[in-house]
Amino acid sequence: MSILVFSGPVSIFLLHLLSFVCIVMSQRSPYDPNTYSHCPTGSNNTASTKFMNNLIRLFNRKLYDEGGKSIYYNTTDGESPDKVYGNYNCRFDYSHETCQNCVSDAINRIVQLCNGTKEAIAWYTECMVRYSDKNFFATLETVPTVYEPVIGNVTLPIEFAKILNQTLTDIISMAPSNSYKSATLQSNISNFEPRIYSFAQCTPDLSSEDCRACLKTASNQITQDDNLQGNQGGRVFIPSCFLRYELYKFYGDPISPPQGSRTKKKTRAWIRIAIITASAVFVMVLFSTFVWCMWRRHNKRDKEEKTNSQEPRLLRLGEHKLGDDSSYNIFRGEKQTESEDLSMFPLSLVLKATQNFFDENKLGEGGFGPVYKGILVNGKEIAVKRLAKTSGQGLKEFKNEVTLIAKLQHKNLVRLLGCCLEGNELLLIYEFMPNKSLDFLLFDTTRSVQLDWKTRISIINGIARGLLYLHEDSRLRIIHRDLKASNVLLDQDMNPKISDFGMARIFGGNQSEANTNRVVGTYGYMAPEYAMEGLFSIKSDVFSFGVLLLEILSGKKNGRFYLSEYGLGLVNYTWNRWCEGRTLELMDPVLVQSCVPDELMKCIHIGLLCVQENPTNRPTMSSVVAMLVSDSIKLAQPTQPAFSVGRLMEKSGQSTSDKVYSNNEVTLSAVSPR
Repeated sequence: MSILVFSGPVSIFLLHLLSFVCIVMSQRSPYDPNTYSHCPTGSNNTASTKFMNNLIRLFNRKLYDEGGKSIYYNTTDGESPDKVYGNYNCRFDYSHETCQNCVSDAINRIVQLCNGTKEAIAWYTECMVRYSDKNFFATLETVPTVYEPVIGNVTLPIEFAKILNQTLTDIISMAPSNSYKSATLQSNISNFEPRIYSFAQCTPDLSSEDCRACLKTASNQITQDDNLQGNQGGRVFIPSCFLRYELYKFYGDPISPPQGSRTKKKTRAWIRIAIITASAVFVMVLFSTFVWCMWRRHNKRDKEEKTNSQEPRLLRLGEHKLGDDSSYNIFRGEKQTESEDLSMFPLSLVLKATQNFFDENKLGEGGFGPVYKGILVNGKEIAVKRLAKTSGQGLKEFKNEVTLIAKLQHKNLVRLLGCCLEGNELLLIYEFMPNKSLDFLLFDTTRSVQLDWKTRISIINGIARGLLYLHEDSRLRIIHRDLKASNVLLDQDMNPKISDFGMARIFGGNQSEANTNRVVGTYGYMAPEYAMEGLFSIKSDVFSFGVLLLEILSGKKNGRFYLSEYGLGLVNYTWNRWCEGRTLELMDPVLVQSCVPDELMKCIHIGLLCVQENPTNRPTMSSVVAMLVSDSIKLAQPTQPAFSVGRLMEKSGQSTSDKVYSNNEVTLSAVSPR
């Protein structure tokens, strides 16, 4: 086995494995010095289009969405010969949030650097993500190996080397003995400073023997380094394990020591302690139960009065059902598990958090009503949507938004924390988005500089994944019907989250489209078949996404583009420049330094495909996500896009306000949950 130390941005090396030779390209991430990727190249490792589509589904739907809060997750997608095997493994001392953020970044890094290959791996300090066309689960693999020493002088180098050897030997014996296959260790050698801190972790699906063998391979790489006496630390990245040591504590709280290492004497002592503790707990439980029963009896009347005061309003709200399925009537209580994560906020708490809806706490205003920033007593920031009495929406839209978003969980959808239904108030409480909405930054010439090319590509991909989740991957099939820049919120890391589900509709399992006699939406974003005939489907959202994509690339708002010197809508302007071979003129000037021209051309191409006049010619969001992340998919040639809805309505003399409510002669078809 040959080992390569990564010291340059790109290194090419030969790796002898079994009876064949592979050429391996290993790259350090240009933006993170603790990131490495491994992408085998060659004709035997070129992935098919079907394999890449399976890989995209595995990344977007399984590794991230289904992985949930696990620190380790493996899964597959597709069938042989295009079946994909994938997994991730996070350090056990990191939070679930840090783990998932790392997994998301690693997936993006693999897509960028290893596109078109049948296998790849990305190593971060916090996590590892890997995929292959072969089943590698529960299999020891030590190739390739990446060793990164921390060069520096240490005092007493010979003694230091001995202590390090003993430390690595000890931690290798500890890690395989617990379910995480992980351990941390601090050297406690008297009269020797500084101390050595070490961390070891294998993928949990390995056997104890394989884990020990993998860590031994990593340890040998460290101890066999000719410059070891001058190293102050080191990291070894291997597909099946990770080993690191430093002269400072770089890890969080360690896991408990393996139980198998305890002596019989200690075991008997623990048994006695357990018996005494259990007895004490039993007595405390009896006493606590008595106290609780007395407290419950004392407060039962107050609780019933408070519940009864809300019951009539909740029941009235519950009368507005979606379709004919009573399981989606979340306020009536027949199937409370559907909304068990939804909290009812008391009005007093919301008033205190928003300082009685103080004007300086107002974040903005939409069709639903004003939105206020609030701070709860524990310091958590929230956003409160308050239904305005003059709002075009009402109780039905309020119920619709609560019903839908309470059932949706995705990184790129805004999270609903709860609602409030006291007095005359209808309030929705959301997680707070510190970077406000996309339009706040995108369409402002001074603030748009915060959105460089990398950030915009990340936002586009996030919106696409969120829309794909609504259309195909959630428990419900949902048509948003009002996707636009102001309904995309940005968190502290500029991750996009789709919001405002007051106009959304649920589709049944076999339903592909529906009609409505109440057309709602926003100038410039509505598909022509929806605006003129009331016909909406997932392809209506695809059209809106296409318009939004072109806005993100150009920094221009479609609705305002009519008033520009060109006298055309953004969609038609883009089409004209495309036909003239002047597509790059669409680019937002602030992107000149950071933009990648080929990526810009591909995104414009995808945007034009999304705004085709015939809905059947528009791609699905699963195809859009695949096209965005892969360079191997051949894009169809776009035809002339649909006419501009916003321009047509302005000419007809309708109101110039953003939100549109209009009627036509078609009827509303029944919709039901999937």
